[in-house]
Amino acid sequence: MSKVKTMIIGSGNIGTDLMIKIRDTSKTLEVGAVVGIDPESEGLSMAKEAGIAITHEGIEGAKKLPVWDDIQVVFDATSAYAHKMHDEACRSAGKQMVDLTPAAIGPYCVPVVNMSEHLDEANVNMVTCGGQATIPMVYAVKRVSESVPYAEIIASVSSRSAGPGTRANIDEFTQTTARGIEIVGGAENGKAIIILNPAEPPMIMRDTVYTLSIGTSEHDIERSVAEMVSEVQKYVPGYRLKQDVQFETFGIDRKLNIPGYGEAQGLKTSIFLEVEGAGHFLPKYSGNLDIMTSAAMGTAEKIAELKYGVAA
Repeated sequence: MSKVKTMIIGSGNIGTDLMIKIRDTSKTLEVGAVVGIDPESEGLSMAKEAGIAITHEGIEGAKKLPVWDDIQVVFDATSAYAHKMHDEACRSAGKQMVDLTPAAIGPYCVPVVNMSEHLDEANVNMVTCGGQATIPMVYAVKRVSESVPYAEIIASVSSRSAGPGTRANIDEFTQTTARGIEIVGGAENGKAIIILNPAEPPMIMRDTVYTLSIGTSEHDIERSVAEMVSEVQKYVPGYRLKQDVQFETFGIDRKLNIPGYGEAQGLKTSIFLEVEGAGHFLPKYSGNLDIMTSAAMGTAEKIAELKYGVAA
């Protein structure tokens, strides 16, 4: 069977990187159309040069394209607000959506944790860049623990790699990531913080993950984290631990005071990550964007394989 035709809504940084990634690396997907709202955007210009159908009239313009009926999977790389309208249009046309915005209309999908669980859904959500980077680590702790009462993540990204879509969705980012930490990562309580760092030269994405776990050992967590890092590296080679995992034990005589949560006992695990991008379109410091587009493409490739029978 031929490749599954996809459409990308959003011709900004994320949409353009995704277009190039699919065009240059995917064996099961092809980009049939790129949709934007700015006729002067670099993404639309690059798509046109590559022979891909384009429109700058948004989703309504997409419906008028000759390729519309052939599109099977739609990526949305716009905003949480716009995604609601895009979802309605694509759902009514029977097209499956992979949502890269924080809208979270569909269930969360983190490839190394739960990729196969929701592939029949009309809409799957890729959480956020911070979620894609850190939820695998929370889950790595949870799968070897009796429970994870609390998990907190801090995602630091270069302000240069945070476009208008990211900046307009800061609240949705923190809320969606926190819910993803709980629903997918398995923590009972989750918290997320994002930092836009203006440092020059630009820093690559850095993520800090704190978990409080019960009923596990330092050795089991170290092993589980190392295995999970290797799994993520299969689709994001620049994903790595910045330093060794750190531990601190808190008991009845020395409790951990967590702001907004209270006093707690258990094993505190600190995991420090960095994510370097592949450099397909954006600079390598934009690992926050690369991990989103890599996860989205990986999810769509799994849909192509399991739903449409397209083998890699």
